[in-house]
Amino acid sequence: MHIRFTKMQGAGNDFVVLDETRGRLGLSAAQYRFLADRHFGVGADQILSVRASPGRGLDFEYVIHNADGGQVEQCGNGARCFVRYVHDKGLSAKNPLRVKVMNAELELKMHTDGRVTVDMSPPVFALDRVPFNAEGLTPEPMGGFERWPLALPYAGDVPVAVLSMGNPHAVLLVDDVQAAPVPSWGPWIETHERFPRRVNAGFLQVVSRSEVRLRVHERGAGETLACGTGACAAVVAGIRLGLLDERVDVHTRGGVLTIEWKDTPSHDQPVFMTGPATTVFDGEIDIPDLA
Repeated sequence: MHIRFTKMQGAGNDFVVLDETRGRLGLSAAQYRFLADRHFGVGADQILSVRASPGRGLDFEYVIHNADGGQVEQCGNGARCFVRYVHDKGLSAKNPLRVKVMNAELELKMHTDGRVTVDMSPPVFALDRVPFNAEGLTPEPMGGFERWPLALPYAGDVPVAVLSMGNPHAVLLVDDVQAAPVPSWGPWIETHERFPRRVNAGFLQVVSRSEVRLRVHERGAGETLACGTGACAAVVAGIRLGLLDERVDVHTRGGVLTIEWKDTPSHDQPVFMTGPATTVFDGEIDIPDLA
C-alpha cells in the first residue's frame, strides 16, 4: 500500500498524521508499528488518523495508535498537531474546532502565534474509571488528594497520585527529575497489575507553585520528549495535593506546555493545555502487507 503522510511534532512528541477523511486506510496493528519504527518506517511516538465527522456538532474525529500498534484514548500533544494539520491542509477553516476521540469530545483553538489551546475536558478521579485496583491498599492523604502505595521491584512502596485525563496516569513526586529512575521504574509502573489497562507514569518535580519539570513514560511508547495528557495529569495532581496554583508552566524535554485548571468542590472543571504544534515534513511511503 502506498500512502501519503505528514510528520509533525508538539514539544518533541512526534507523530505520523494520516488523512482518512475520504476513506479508511484499514491499517493493521503491525502496519502502525511499521510506520512508527524509526529504522524501517517513518518514526513516531504515535500515529494520528484524521477522519470525517462522526456526528452532529462535531467537525472531525481523530484516532490515536501508539508506537506498539495499540489504539489509545487520548493524546494532548497529538490534539494540538491535529488542529494545526486540518488548518494547514485546508480541511477546515473553523476556529475553534470540535473533535471526537475514543471516549471524549475536545475543543481545539488555534492562536495567531501558532500555538494551540485544547480543552482537555475535566479530569477523572473515580478509581474504577481510571481504572485502578485499590483493593487492600490504604492511601496517604496529602492536601485535598491522596497518594496510593504502589509496590515496585527493588523499590518497595512508591506513592503515586492516580487519575485519568481520558487515559490513565500515575504521578510520582521527585526531587530531581533529571535523576529520576524513569528508565527502570517507568516500565514497572506502566505494566503494574493494579492498572488493568496499563498506565502512563509521570515523574514530577515542583520548582515553584507556577513551574514544574516533568518526564513521562507513556504506555506503548516508552519515555517521550513530552506528553500532553501527562502534563495535564501532573498539574491537576499537583493542584489537588496543595503544591501548585491554577496556571502552571510544565518544562518537558521537548519544550514548555502551559496547563490551567481551576479546582472546585466537585473537581469537574475542564483542563486547558496550550503549546506548540509544528509540521516537520510531508512524505510518501510504501507499507508492506503486514497482518
